[in-house]
Amino acid sequence: MSARRWTALAVLAVAVTGCGGGGGSSTSSGASTATQPAPSSAGAGETLRLQADPGGALRFDKKALAAKAGKVTIVMKNPAPVSHDISIEGPGVNAHGEVVGEGGTSKVSATLKAGSYTFYCSVPGHREGGMEGTLTVR
Repeated sequence: MSARRWTALAVLAVAVTGCGGGGGSSTSSGASTATQPAPSSAGAGETLRLQADPGGALRFDKKALAAKAGKVTIVMKNPAPVSHDISIEGPGVNAHGEVVGEGGTSKVSATLKAGSYTFYCSVPGHREGGMEGTLTVR
C-alpha cells in the first residue's frame, strides 16, 4: 500500500475516533493469554494486556503500563476466584470495563492524550486494597 494511502487511512482513523463522544468505555469480553502490549491494526489504537492475581490477592500482574496517545484498550484477564474489572481514570476520563468472575476478561477503551492516568479495579475495596497502577501515555 502506498504511503499516501496509509496517510489517508491514518487521517480517517483520527477523524473517526475523535467523533465518538460519550464515556469511551467498553464492556465486551474475550479471552487472551498474552500479558504484553500488542500492536493493533492500523487506526485501531493500542491494546495493553494484564491480569489479576490468580491467587485472589488484590493486585494486577503489572503496576505500570505505557501507550501512545490515541485509542488505548486495556484487556484484563481474571484467573482469580474473586470478581474484578479494569477501569481508567485521569484528565477527562472515567471509563469502566465489565466486572467478570474467574476465567472472564474485562476490557476498557478510551481515547487518551499524552499524560498520566490510573488503571484500577472499581469493585468496592479493591482499588484501596492495591489493585491500581499507572498508565503513561506519550
